[in-house]
Amino acid sequence: MNKLLRLATTAVAAVLSTSVLALPDRIGDFGLLDSDGDFHQLSRYRNKEALVLMSFDPNCASIGSSLSSLQAMQTQWSEQGIAFALINSSAESDLAVIRSAKANIDLQLPLLLDSGQLVSETLQLTKAGEVAILDPERLTLIYRGPVASAAATLAAEIAGTVDNTTVVAASGCDLAYPVSEDHASATPDYASEVAPIIAGQCVGCHRAGGIGPFAMDSHLMLQGWSPMIREVLLTRRMPPTQVDPNIGHFGNARYMSDADMQTLVHWIDAGAPRGTAVIDPLTEIQLPSWKTWTLGEPDYIISAPKMEVPATGVMDYITVDVELPFTEDKWVKAVQFIPGDESVLHHLLTYVTAPAEEFDGGEANVRSVARRFLEGYAPGKVDAMTFPEDTGVYIPQGHKLSMQFHFTTNGRATTDETVLGLYMHDEPPKYENFTRSVSSQFKIPAFDQDYESAASYVFDEDVVVTGLRAHMHFRGKDMKFSVENEDGSMTDLLSVPNYSYAWQPTYELEQPMLVKAGTRVHVTGAFDNSEFNPANPDPSKELTFGLQSWDEMFIGYWTYHAAEPAN
Repeated sequence: MNKLLRLATTAVAAVLSTSVLALPDRIGDFGLLDSDGDFHQLSRYRNKEALVLMSFDPNCASIGSSLSSLQAMQTQWSEQGIAFALINSSAESDLAVIRSAKANIDLQLPLLLDSGQLVSETLQLTKAGEVAILDPERLTLIYRGPVASAAATLAAEIAGTVDNTTVVAASGCDLAYPVSEDHASATPDYASEVAPIIAGQCVGCHRAGGIGPFAMDSHLMLQGWSPMIREVLLTRRMPPTQVDPNIGHFGNARYMSDADMQTLVHWIDAGAPRGTAVIDPLTEIQLPSWKTWTLGEPDYIISAPKMEVPATGVMDYITVDVELPFTEDKWVKAVQFIPGDESVLHHLLTYVTAPAEEFDGGEANVRSVARRFLEGYAPGKVDAMTFPEDTGVYIPQGHKLSMQFHFTTNGRATTDETVLGLYMHDEPPKYENFTRSVSSQFKIPAFDQDYESAASYVFDEDVVVTGLRAHMHFRGKDMKFSVENEDGSMTDLLSVPNYSYAWQPTYELEQPMLVKAGTRVHVTGAFDNSEFNPANPDPSKELTFGLQSWDEMFIGYWTYHAAEPAN
């Protein structure tokens, strides 16, 4: 009997083993910008049967025949729900070189920029002209090889019969992965290479009591969360910077370099080893207290009302008015926010408003209005925010503050009593800071995956633009800020191709821009109201302007001051 039981157990194990081995290779989700600045995420292609990616090398002279074959495949299969794109799998990262190479080929497909080669490595692409066929629903690789052998896999995917990954040897120019090869021979060291990146990029939010869902305070924590860390890196969810680094430069953008991305991902792929260092650097970090005034004692400390935050649930924005004690006009030169509970305060925005003004935070009744904006708090922001030299925010006597809070629940009921410190100019500065909303009205159809919207404004005086902020809700997809030149061409200042409702900082221009009177500025963008938007609460709803998060807004905020001092 025992022998029969062992035989039966062995047979079942063999069947299960065969079934597991027969499944397509899971490669996980990823997101990349293309050469035109548009964002592509594999899971957002779930409205397609499959995504065909061809590896591209701008320096490969023999790729032409593969591109011709891909074009023929696109003609045959695109009407059957198959999407196509190129991916720059080479070590070439010069955008001008890549764009020039794409312009020289007669193929109207997006060219994804895999500048760190991490996606191409994950797909195990080895030749320029090799294709990878991906199932966006299951996030799997179902074929890798030459175009000529791919048709059977596409037919099987449409029929729903694909149950494994087909791999066929491809020919063409070899793809080199120099950084991967270096890291394969010498795994990045946790203490000297990995921990410094985490300390500089992550621990400000991922700390005990912070807004991050777990603390990155030791090697053990990193190792345990390493699969999740890899995923959010490859999908560009973290660090929370959704801007295109090729358009404009911003001192407060949380960019992560290709080199740092490669170090982290290759270390994770190697098993996230501890290394030989005796001391774990992450356990030694002394983070600045978010309860400390970084510029010394403020001139005035203002307390916001006490807020009750439940243990669970989704909280919408809360706007409250805070009265000010001033008996004369004031000019603010710097401001610091100290949250009552850092673990639940996602962000807040603060405006100076007139005594009888009912502030809604969304400019509901006007297309464009200039406001006195005191900036606000965002996770990891522990320093005071100082306005540009010779500028300030004006608070007329009798005005109040309107503060808009956004809390996220974390499983523990708590309260928040945020305070803000105001540092004042002794004398009025030369320039007054304003933030102008540029917005549009819209009606987004149900299930529309790419509904475009646009707004513009003409400045009636010379101004210096210092910051930009995109604002939409859960269906927000992308937004771009541009200045129209005299010849009708556009100069792009900021592009947010991967918009997230969760992260809405004001991006501070490293080089403020003079905008002459009579210049038209533009805000353009799109919404994704489809079921393929994971943040969408209800794709069946037609959307118009509304103050609640389940409605929508389309507002681009321009922070600026006059180019010349007021008389």
